[in-house]
Amino acid sequence: MSRNSVLNTPHKPVRGHPAGFKAVFAAVCLLAASMLHASPLPHLSNFEAVGSGTMRFLGLRLYDATLWSPGGVWSASQPYALELVYARNFDGAAIAQRSIEEIAKLRPFPAPTLARWEQQMRALFPDVKDGDRLTGVRTPGAGVSFYSGTRKLGQIDDETFADAFFGIWLSPSTRAPNLRAQLLKSP
Repeated sequence: MSRNSVLNTPHKPVRGHPAGFKAVFAAVCLLAASMLHASPLPHLSNFEAVGSGTMRFLGLRLYDATLWSPGGVWSASQPYALELVYARNFDGAAIAQRSIEEIAKLRPFPAPTLARWEQQMRALFPDVKDGDRLTGVRTPGAGVSFYSGTRKLGQIDDETFADAFFGIWLSPSTRAPNLRAQLLKSP
């Protein structure tokens, strides 16, 4: 029996109704919907999307961002993940440098602290291209873990860094308030 034999076999509708088609269509729709809300990482199976949005610069799409948390309800005191799907090519070192610039604009930190954080991110962040996915997972008490796709890149065990890093997107003082509102599903 060939792989396509099922497709080539004529099927009769049940009692003259296309119920078989409706059932298959419904199953496909449910599968597609579940994939849209699937956790960004296999070990975060209880995470659901809180909100998502697009970061643009001068009208150009840089990346799509999705905030994930257990049950889809975000709290800064609970674990959460921020997934970025890039729409452009970026050098990993440039991502680290830009992250430090954004952190410094939100809150003053000593220069040696910012230099240490930038060095740690440069050691972890890969170069990205259109379609690549980087995810940061915030675990209170354990800092932040970074992933490329589903591959763990490493962890920075620094609570202050973790708060400052995610503040780029989630702080009330972020330079991207519209994206923050979309991520947090707030007006």
